[in-house]
Amino acid sequence: MIALIALFQYRLWLGDASLVQIRESRLRLEALTRLAQEKKERNDALYAEVLDLRKGTETIEERARYELGMIKGNETFFQVLE
Repeated sequence: MIALIALFQYRLWLGDASLVQIRESRLRLEALTRLAQEKKERNDALYAEVLDLRKGTETIEERARYELGMIKGNETFFQVLE
């Protein structure tokens, strides 16, 4: 009877499906779930940006102004240095 209890205790603490391995697996699963959620939020933001770019020229014009420094033909550019 003692040998049987010792065998079960060994499997519980040190075996293939031990409590330590289950805890590590749960922690890894939580980390992967958080990472997947972050990637999903990033993908959703990028998808929304793509829809905006497809919808109209205002978004394209705004990005061209801020990222590339472009101005329209009838505009004057002023740079303020502080």
